[in-house]
Amino acid sequence: MHASEFFQESAIQNPWTEVDKADWNDWKWQLKNRITSLEQLEELLELSPDERAGCHFANKKLALAITPYFFNLINRADPKDPIRQQVIPRIQETQTHEEESIDPVGEEGSSPVEGIVHRYPDRVLFLVTDRCAAYCRYCTRSRLVSNAQAYNFHPKYEAGLEYIRANPQIRDVLLSGGDPLLLSNNKLDSLLSALREIKHVEFIRIGSRIPVFLPQRIDSELCAILKKHGPIWMSIHVNHPNECSAELKQACDHLAFAGVPLGNQSVLLKGINNQAEILKNLIHKLLLMRVRPYYLYQCDLINGSAHLRTDPREGIALIQALRGHTTGYAIPQFVIDAPGGGGKIPINPNYIESINEDAIVMKNYEGKRYSYPLNPQATTDLQLNCDPNTEDSDWIEPILA
Repeated sequence: MHASEFFQESAIQNPWTEVDKADWNDWKWQLKNRITSLEQLEELLELSPDERAGCHFANKKLALAITPYFFNLINRADPKDPIRQQVIPRIQETQTHEEESIDPVGEEGSSPVEGIVHRYPDRVLFLVTDRCAAYCRYCTRSRLVSNAQAYNFHPKYEAGLEYIRANPQIRDVLLSGGDPLLLSNNKLDSLLSALREIKHVEFIRIGSRIPVFLPQRIDSELCAILKKHGPIWMSIHVNHPNECSAELKQACDHLAFAGVPLGNQSVLLKGINNQAEILKNLIHKLLLMRVRPYYLYQCDLINGSAHLRTDPREGIALIQALRGHTTGYAIPQFVIDAPGGGGKIPINPNYIESINEDAIVMKNYEGKRYSYPLNPQATTDLQLNCDPNTEDSDWIEPILA
């Protein structure tokens, strides 16, 4: 089966069946026609009482916004549809638990300049907008994104750039927000140009869910800008295989052919992707789209997220269920972004049974034990013996001294 046969084009459903195809494929039309109100939703779906109540509250926490394209990926007959659960508010978002926070990963405490988060020595997070094409109900930055909480964030690009210029240890800049790909082409081009002019900046990344929410945005003009300033690395955000449409695959193809290396960051979500077969299906589709599964995040302790969070032990078990049963490239790193600002911490299944002076004893994916010797006598200097004048000069024979 050809890779393209794994991906279906998003069907145009009511109320958009009469929309001209050129308009439907115009990313600006998609933005202008987003679903942003309870009244619009009720014309399209039979909402549950929890969803209806959640929509009434959305303008006080995190705005409701869904692009027509992404909405059409929802199975409207399924109240537990995995895409529906990610973007339609529920009243549980109003229920704050003791362990939750408005700033769960401590970004505010690591922000020397508005819009800059400097947590790691050699890299910074540069928040360049508070807007997204659609809003994930578990968003870590719901205090900032959409401005529903009157956070009043206004990125100061020059102040952020000046901070980066003044700190030569910064070699890596991640553009995020909101979504950087909602910036105009001119603004994005200007920002990337300014970063490329800073000699100590080696690595530029973009975190974006635009290819998923609004694949029409990934057009030739945008790809030309990314190629011009490349390599620009990009992390997209796909949580469920139902998001992997033909349109998303095409967007990823365009980015890859423009020289943009792609990774994916998923969030582990209860009732959405916390089953091994669902996760395996997702990561296999990602590879077919030229996207490397990168991170699987434990859901952050953002206010009102308890109904979507899983037990972290589920994440460990899921990684264990994947290891040895699929391509190594397909297995993401399970991480917890430590509450309060500790940064990303990898959480792995424990394959090491013991370490002593003689050996490390391990268990493989089947639970079988294996021993690797640590005896210094067995690890003497290794020499390479190669005579370039011999007929088989490409043969290198290792000989223990």
